[in-house]
Amino acid sequence: MNTTTTMNRISEVCVGAAMHRGVLTCERETLLTEVARTMADHAVHCVVVESGSGEGGPLWGVVSDLDLVAAATVRALEDQTAGGSAASPIVMVTPAETLEGAAQLMTEHGTAHLLVVDEPGSRPIGVLSTLDIASTLAGGE
Repeated sequence: MNTTTTMNRISEVCVGAAMHRGVLTCERETLLTEVARTMADHAVHCVVVESGSGEGGPLWGVVSDLDLVAAATVRALEDQTAGGSAASPIVMVTPAETLEGAAQLMTEHGTAHLLVVDEPGSRPIGVLSTLDIASTLAGGE
């Protein structure tokens, strides 16, 4: 695929067509061993961290697989919490935004995951990762 075709494609495809639907969450106090278990059990690369107690608390950050690896080099995961390792604040997009805009946000914020919400600041409905964008660019939409 040439550069022009790639740019046209990334500017034409919406986030909703490339994202993974559904969001796994944990609380800030959750031990990183539990976060790692959740990622492994569900074969995902990130978990969204809520700041409140119980389900449905305010969204606070994202712990990625890379965050887990970095945390493990500092000290044991059972001695660390999701809140201490999460990238915060969460960067959000809507399903209607283009992959080009999402990619720009990822670059600007130095993140590989965006939380997809049904409208700005509203209910989370999925996650878009750099791998999702790469898959779309490779024709695996």
